Amino acid sequence: MSMKRIGLLLVGLLMLPTLCQAGNSDCLDSLKTQADKAFAAEQYEQAAKLYHQIADSVASVSVYYNLGCTYYRMDDMAQSVLWFERALKLNPADDDIEANLQLAREKTIDRITAKHDFVVLDIFHRLTSLLSLSQWTWTCITLFVLSLLMLILFLVADRISLRKCGFFASIFFLLLCILGNVCALYQQHEMSQHNAGIVMSSVVTVKSTPSEGGNDLFLLHEGTRVEIRDNSLKDWAEIEIADGKVGWIEKKHFEII
Repeated sequence: MSMKRIGLLLVGLLMLPTLCQAGNSDCLDSLKTQADKAFAAEQYEQAAKLYHQIADSVASVSVYYNLGCTYYRMDDMAQSVLWFERALKLNPADDDIEANLQLAREKTIDRITAKHDFVVLDIFHRLTSLLSLSQWTWTCITLFVLSLLMLILFLVADRISLRKCGFFASIFFLLLCILGNVCALYQQHEMSQHNAGIVMSSVVTVKSTPSEGGNDLFLLHEGTRVEIRDNSLKDWAEIEIADGKVGWIEKKHFEII
């Protein structure tokens, strides 16, 4: 085989992953178009099937959101809450997702009063939810650049007033950049966690121990969010609900967000 053919073969092999990725992207775009048309035509079961095919291949805020809307129209509130929660996990700053999630929650049975966080923690959670992860990233980059520019101003300015302005502004933007990085890292950490779920069964009895023989503590219904405290057992998980109550349920009764 000539060196020219070998070179062409190597180039082809190097380009193969890119071509496959492009082909896969075109396929997903086609599925998305079909799903959107099915949703518009009120063929919700078909739309859900197509959206699921996309969701199995790629994590997408818009697809998760559309699944939440589709199941809402199908009056399946457990699935609707699940997919809205998954969309919100990827983009906590999206007000539309939050609003639709609240609408879906209002149609669930359980009414649980959440316990209050410490004021500082509550403010921090609200702060991290102001922007998406990508928005926090670009904000931090912008703040860092501004800090550098102000530092340059401090170093090159002739007037004392400009030097003072550059010095303090540089520190100010640097502190904001650090805060933004903390928010971005926290949000990235939360996205990687799998410590919350949605009850999918119509009614679940929460037990005092991880066995059918445990005492009955309280009931949960489909669509209720639970925080997972202990997931180490094969069939059971220790969960906590928003008001602080704790108990055990079988894993088959909930889906991880």
